[in-house]
Amino acid sequence: MEIRSRHTPKLAKAISLLVACCFTGVPITAQTAESAIDFNREVRPILSQNCFQCHGPDTGNRQMGLRLDILDGFFGDRGPFGGPVIIPGNAEESLLYQRLTTQTDALRMPREGDALTPNEIQTIRLWIDQGATWESHWAFVAPEQPLVPEVQDKSWPLNAIDNFVLARLEEEGLSPSLEADRATLIRRVSLDLTGLPP
Repeated sequence: MEIRSRHTPKLAKAISLLVACCFTGVPITAQTAESAIDFNREVRPILSQNCFQCHGPDTGNRQMGLRLDILDGFFGDRGPFGGPVIIPGNAEESLLYQRLTTQTDALRMPREGDALTPNEIQTIRLWIDQGATWESHWAFVAPEQPLVPEVQDKSWPLNAIDNFVLARLEEEGLSPSLEADRATLIRRVSLDLTGLPP
């Protein structure tokens, strides 16, 4: 005997949604000791969001004369305030890590706003323990001209970008598609721009 309920379709949808959520490749944010921490991608955003307001480029808001947006602010001698803020390779002895993890409210940073999350603190700790490699902001790094790769089919590339495309195709054992006719190109452009065929 089969039992049916008016809630069965809702239950089926709920279970389907739950299964879909479980298998959608949710990124794992916790760092492992083996993964190298990228300063510009992982550490700088934490500092920018939580520290630069009081320890950044704005001299009017800067507290204790400390800048955390420049290399010298982390590793330079702080004069009467003590040595460097970070001791590369030793998070436990680094003032920055101590201020982020202290249980004393008067000393914990940041003073204004919410405290850093455990994942953010772990990221900073791993970065310091891995040597606290400083990287300039990408906007201040001069771009480098890459070498144009050599390709086997010298007749196909029309410009340097084509060399990069063809080199990758050859690396994968593929060959480029034939040039599309005008009607096909118009159809592709129409689908890309409007989502509809011409």
